[in-house]
Order: sequence, then C-alpha cells, then structure tokens
Amino acid sequence: MRRPSLDAARLGALAPVLTVEVLEEATSTNAVAGDRARAGAPEGTVVVAEHQTAGRGRLDRTWQAPPRSSLTFSLVLRPTVPAVEWPWLPLLTGHVVARALRGAGYAAGVKWPNDVLIDDRKVAGILVERVETPAGPAAVVGVGLNVSLTAEELPVPSATSLAIEAGAEPDRTAVLALLLQALVEAYDAWQAGGAEARDHLAASYAAGCVTVGRDVRVELPGGDRLLGRATGVDRQGRLTVTGAAGETAVGAGDVVHVRSVT
Repeated sequence: MRRPSLDAARLGALAPVLTVEVLEEATSTNAVAGDRARAGAPEGTVVVAEHQTAGRGRLDRTWQAPPRSSLTFSLVLRPTVPAVEWPWLPLLTGHVVARALRGAGYAAGVKWPNDVLIDDRKVAGILVERVETPAGPAAVVGVGLNVSLTAEELPVPSATSLAIEAGAEPDRTAVLALLLQALVEAYDAWQAGGAEARDHLAASYAAGCVTVGRDVRVELPGGDRLLGRATGVDRQGRLTVTGAAGETAVGAGDVVHVRSVT
C-alpha cells in the first residue's frame, strides 16, 4: 500500500519563518539544501524528500528507506554565533529532536553526539555540514527520522521507528512541523541568549544524554580504543570518559563509534 504523502499546504503554514520545499525524490537533502544555500537561499529554507536515494550520515555512511516511510529533511541556517560554537549545532539538533519526541509521548533520548534513540534503538540520525556561500558560511542541518518503517524494513536490528514504538503510523506532516518548530525555537534561543544560553544548552544536553553514566568503548581511527565510564559532556561538546589513564575528552570528529559496554 502506498504510504501517504506530506501535506505541502499544511507545511506552508510555517511561513514566513520557514519556507518548506517538498521534493518527490532527491539523492541527499543536505546536498540540495547546500546548493540552495550557495544560490542565496535565506535562513529558514527547508528541503524535504519523500524518497532519499543516497542519504548520508557521519563518516560518509549511507542509507536508504522506502518512499514516504521516513522524514528526511535539511534546514539552512546562517548562524551569527562565534565559529567556535558551531560544533554544538549537531548536538543541539539531536537534543531538540529527542526532547520533541518525548513531548509527543516517545521514550526518546540522545546518544552522544547526536543519534536519537528509543529504548537504545536508533530512530533518527543527524548530519550538520558547513557550506561556504557568497553571503558567508551557512550550516545545513540534516535529519533522518524513521516514521512508518516496519520491523522487516529496518536497515539494522538495532534500529526502530515511531510506528513500531507507538503501534500505529503517526502523521508525518504533523511530526515534521513539530520538529521544525522545536528546532527553530531552540536555535533562536541559543543564538540570542549569549554565553548564558549556550552554557544552559551544555548542561541540558548533558542531563538528557543517555551515554552519560554508562561504561563505554570508544572506537578511534586507526583501531585504537578507549574504555571507561562516560562521565559528562564538556563546554566544547566533547564526551568525557574516565578510564585507567584518568579522564579523556573526545570530540565527535575524533571517534568512529561509541558503544555501551555491559
């Protein structure tokens, strides 16, 4: 049975803050949104694909899903905060998506740095990319959320979908509107609130991160591993791990995987 399409008219109600472009198919919404940004698209431009044929995640991992079974979208932002704060954008996005899903009744949490989980199974991934444009650098915030995937359609056994968790298929248009509104609200507060707001984000993220407090194995490039207890997330968004050699802070760009150890 053909899954329902997104309701473009309902998404139009998000204007003038957001302009949502719904594509029937795209290789990667991040790639399309990046092109839009380079062509001068303003902050708040959103590209959504009903079917993404070459979605990308961290470390160039790829994935696909059946048409209209997921929410795959990218949001163009033009942050004015100092460049040193930009690495917080992926963490902010994962944190906000998890919080919005919790508000909708799902037991969601964020695994450092930005995977969204429900009961330790991945339901959403985040990819944020910096794009150089004639008007200055922009950030393309990409989100892929499993909505109506069945157990047989999941890419890996450790994944899940909103439909599996709720026992019913949610309204994708309503979920997309919820996430976009939550992201814009949190982003605006992060930008406008200065150092205090960014400190609050760091504390709020650490408190809601399901990785903190667990024993973990951090897999590093080159095959090295770091074993220890994840004790927190520092002001730079790095995961702090206490092991045999003491406390070590690792950034998202420094790791291949972070696995919980039982």
